[in-house]
Amino acid sequence: MEHKQDTILIVDHNPYALSHLTTTLNNKGYQTKKAFDGNKAVNFAYEAEPDLILLDLETPPINGYQVCSSLKDSDRTNKIPIIFVSDSHDRTDRVKAIEIGGVDYITKPFYLEEVIARIERQLEIQRLQKLLRQQNILLQKEIERRIKVETALREANQELHCLATIDTLTGIANRRKFDYYLEKEWRRLARQQAPLSLILLDIDYFKRYNDSKGHQEGDLCLKKVASAIAKTVHRPADLVARYGGEEFAVILPHTDLDGAVYIGNKIKMAIQKLNIKHPLSDISDIVTTSQGISSAIPTADISAESLIYDADIALYDAKRQGRNQLQVKAA
Repeated sequence: MEHKQDTILIVDHNPYALSHLTTTLNNKGYQTKKAFDGNKAVNFAYEAEPDLILLDLETPPINGYQVCSSLKDSDRTNKIPIIFVSDSHDRTDRVKAIEIGGVDYITKPFYLEEVIARIERQLEIQRLQKLLRQQNILLQKEIERRIKVETALREANQELHCLATIDTLTGIANRRKFDYYLEKEWRRLARQQAPLSLILLDIDYFKRYNDSKGHQEGDLCLKKVASAIAKTVHRPADLVARYGGEEFAVILPHTDLDGAVYIGNKIKMAIQKLNIKHPLSDISDIVTTSQGISSAIPTADISAESLIYDADIALYDAKRQGRNQLQVKAA
């Protein structure tokens, strides 16, 4: 069996024993390095990082225990297997050698076949441990790669969700989100038998504003109105959405008709405070809105469409009666 890739450091103060082991291991195909004292052994191990160390207990000026401790304290050498070789048959020495980090303990005189067998066993363990560490590193890298992929996928899904539910111009919920949320709240409040209100809001004479000032100014007007509504409606369960071109919707769970009218008036005032000039309006020199408000306690017998229908009728009444006002229709 060839072991040219394996380097063994032999540390022994006895020149004869050192030479004998070196020759034997070289004949077995191992590369060997030797050291007569503990300090040189530590220095060589730091520099060369051998695959295995045969370490005598007597390695003046420091002993084998001190050599082993120094090597085990260093991240560079703490994984090198150390086999103690000693004249001592004392059980205390054996236990101490293992406790400070030795992997084996061989007493002198020894059988060379036994030494070779123990060396090969430890080198095989070392090779398997190195392979395991390498595989763990690869596994960790793969885990990190997958985490990055999953994070990127989650972010992409969140972005897609936003694109699917957020109006890109105004930044508030879009019609798709409105339809989903209204249906969900209708079912929830039907179970709770609690009121649900809806405000449909339309910018008065917006087509004239858009035609006279251009689409860029029209878009800016829509953004400002959407922002004013969103800042007025504070509760987490409420939803502000862009319902159509210049039409907006506000879903108000756990809100009766009086509460919805109160919110509607606050929205009306907030938009007027924007003071957006509208010279072609028949009712004001600034942008105004008309609102239709409906409210009901949901039941399983009727659908959420009835709430939209009532709010739409109320919005039509607000426009028919002169705009810049709100009208209500309760179920």
